[in-house]
Amino acid sequence: MKNSLIVSTIIGLSIILSSCNTKTKRFSKVIDNNIQLESTVLSISVVADSLNVPWEILWGPDDCIWITEQKGVISRINPINGDKKKMLTIPQVWMKRTSGLLGMAVHPNQKENPYVFVNYTLEKEGECFSRLERYTFYKDTLMQPKIIFEIPAGTGHNGSRLTFSRNLQFLYWATGDAAKDGNAQDEKSLNGKILRMNLNGEIPQDNPTKDSYVWASGLRNVQGLVDASNNNLYASDHGDAIEDEVNLILPNGNYGWDVIEGFHDQDNEKEYAELHKNVEPMYSWTPTIAPAGLDYYSSNKIPEWKNSLLLTTLKGKSLRVLKLNQSGLEIVNEEIYLEDVYGRIRDLCVSPEGDIYISTSNHDWNPMSKPHSTDDRILKITTVEKAVKVPLRQKETELDALKQNTGEILYEKYCAACHKQDGNGIKEVYPSLIGSSIVQDKKALISLVLKGSDNDISMPSFKFLTNEEVGKVLTYVRNSFENKGDSVVEEDIEKFR
Repeated sequence: MKNSLIVSTIIGLSIILSSCNTKTKRFSKVIDNNIQLESTVLSISVVADSLNVPWEILWGPDDCIWITEQKGVISRINPINGDKKKMLTIPQVWMKRTSGLLGMAVHPNQKENPYVFVNYTLEKEGECFSRLERYTFYKDTLMQPKIIFEIPAGTGHNGSRLTFSRNLQFLYWATGDAAKDGNAQDEKSLNGKILRMNLNGEIPQDNPTKDSYVWASGLRNVQGLVDASNNNLYASDHGDAIEDEVNLILPNGNYGWDVIEGFHDQDNEKEYAELHKNVEPMYSWTPTIAPAGLDYYSSNKIPEWKNSLLLTTLKGKSLRVLKLNQSGLEIVNEEIYLEDVYGRIRDLCVSPEGDIYISTSNHDWNPMSKPHSTDDRILKITTVEKAVKVPLRQKETELDALKQNTGEILYEKYCAACHKQDGNGIKEVYPSLIGSSIVQDKKALISLVLKGSDNDISMPSFKFLTNEEVGKVLTYVRNSFENKGDSVVEEDIEKFR
């Protein structure tokens, strides 16, 4: 007992001595942009740059920003001067598309629980797995790795956020369905779930199902997870072609994937939901926005955002403020900021003082725009007395131009995320549309769009679009990107329904 007390004391002192608080300033004094809220002015400044896809950023107990970079590096960054200290490289990390070093959780009480949990993808004998591992933090070093357990993984849909429960006694791990239909509803699979465990990796006695890690199920690809101070657990989940979601996570809740997408608004969904007691999302987006990092804002520093969920988006390239009602059980308003300003935004964290830090993800597998010369970056959002740049404001959620639903606008909504604005796609991932033979084959193209495909990179079905909408977007594609084809009309599409 005495030795344990000595070790705990030493570890606690090492945290204090290695604190990131310094008086040096380099990055964050230069304002890159301003945002004007109703009465508050915000500034945006660069804290760190030239990072390699920072997948997780979080505020550590040492007042540093802890980050994982997808290729396998864990570091701490001084939020005042941007100094970066690499702590660990994990050589087993296997990175392809959305696999790699992903989620991380640093226990706030390092004196009693000097633990850092990480999740990463590795390959063994031609198969890939998602591993949960626990490290002990001591004197700027992550040591004594302990494998908690592994589950099947893929090159996509691996989740995978980690967060502690509000009482700091449990760890939540949000897993993806590994792009395999059926996993999310399979009681024997830990994929497509939110798992809950003790800090030693054992199953808590009060989990909903005896001897099971599963806390909630029916999820596709959770990219954001927060157990908020308002006593609610929230998660953001990627839909397929429609219905990205933010969910209120309930014990033993089933969120419907892969039978139900979003709200229960189709006859088959209503029947399934009634039979299985499925939970509807708090909010959903169609077209999809690729929701990513999620945090709860409770600070008085930015009063307009207090009691809101802050959500970063990849396809949406924005920061979303989702205002909650008093109980936190409903989202009553959405505000959109920074759309198309910094590109893909992967994650965020909030400091105890109420400052917000966001990380860009423009060098990942699916760039939506040309990366900035110093991407990827971590940016700080804080309050200032007055703006020094022409301030940005919230974007209206409905624009008249988007209501027109021309072929070009429909392409932007549903196709450009993969095939890109110029139709080039991504080599060996998403096929180019330029001079495409399948685009020229009208029947094959209509069939593909309505039925989707199940290749290594699957294409979802777009049968939810009306015949008029399908006709408009396919006519646009068949007459763009060096393609020359006749129009696709509603009668052509109806034959393949």
